[in-house]
Amino acid sequence: MTSMIINYLTLSPLFVIYVIDIIMKNVLQELYGNIDIYLFDQLLKGTYDDCLSVIDVGCGGGRNLVYFLKNGYNVFGIDPNTDAVEAVKGLSLKLAPANPLENFKVANAEDLPFDDGVFDLAVCSAVLHFAKDNAHFDAMLNSIWRVLKPGGYLFARLASDIGIETKVRDMGNGRYLLPDGSERFLVNEQTLLRYTHKLGGKLHEPIKTTNVQNLRCMTTWCLRKL
Repeated sequence: MTSMIINYLTLSPLFVIYVIDIIMKNVLQELYGNIDIYLFDQLLKGTYDDCLSVIDVGCGGGRNLVYFLKNGYNVFGIDPNTDAVEAVKGLSLKLAPANPLENFKVANAEDLPFDDGVFDLAVCSAVLHFAKDNAHFDAMLNSIWRVLKPGGYLFARLASDIGIETKVRDMGNGRYLLPDGSERFLVNEQTLLRYTHKLGGKLHEPIKTTNVQNLRCMTTWCLRKL
């Protein structure tokens, strides 16, 4: 009996930690959904606390919109895929019934169906690297920038060659074959800095790149519109 009590006392704190871990994971999932970890980082820092309106360019089913829908933002989204737009409408209806469903539209990033300067924040995660060529990339980026208010934020995640410059193969028109077998439009640090200046923006975070075992690299580009 004494041995059983000792074993219980030894294991009990570990069990408590295990239970707390499960609870915290469930709470985070409930609050933020399956959010991009680098967007989550910006939310934890309070970067977008004063933003009122947000558009997700290439919203998919809305994985990056759970927090915004639950916290009273005026939420918009576009995606070229009709099924994705219907899915994000369903998510919005569930989490924020007052958020108008007409905020979600079938559209392309290079032709956003919104007026100039209407959004405080534009999220564009894993979209820009599907550009067909340099002109397409430029059109998408300028379209997104156009709908941002002065002082607004752009959060972008996109593929780059930063750190794998010698491992990608140039296919022309800004597109490259990556070691993982995919073909993407790739940027580098110089390209991002040039566009930052050209757009009239400023970095509010250093450019950060995640290297996935030299197979591909994803770069986080956080701008504020001056």
